[in-house]
Amino acid sequence: MNNRGKTSGVVYVHSSPSAVCPHVEWAISGTLGVRADLRWSAQPAAPGQLRAECAWTGEPGTGAQLSGALKAWPMIRFEVTEDPSPGVDGERFCFAPGIGLWHARAAANGDVVVAEDQLRALAAKARAGESFAHGVDALLGRPWDDALEPFRRAGDGAPVTWLHRVG
Repeated sequence: MNNRGKTSGVVYVHSSPSAVCPHVEWAISGTLGVRADLRWSAQPAAPGQLRAECAWTGEPGTGAQLSGALKAWPMIRFEVTEDPSPGVDGERFCFAPGIGLWHARAAANGDVVVAEDQLRALAAKARAGESFAHGVDALLGRPWDDALEPFRRAGDGAPVTWLHRVG
């Protein structure tokens, strides 16, 4: 383990075909070094698909590793959060078929943090107010929120599995 300590987060698999569920568990297990035996339930927003979530603890950067492992299956919908830890910002990753992976830093309260250089680059390339507004929406992850929100609501009250990274 590095000297930055531990952090925690959650993996939300909003939808997965049943045939892919074991691969999702293997990806999480391989990243955390502990067996992930998720409790899958039906995803009402996508009949025939399943959903699961697990809380995890590990080193800072584990959220990025988890999302990198999960995006190998472009047919699933998922989110990974990583809480802030001493000296390290929190992070949020969202993946939806057709639009891919989105990533942002997250404040302690969960708000998406947009950096000054991101805003300056957007201001330099935006041609009008509407273009700037669309760019801000993209920086804040709105297309991913729009794509994932029906799947999030369908998972309210679902069971959570707790996993702790080995090492």
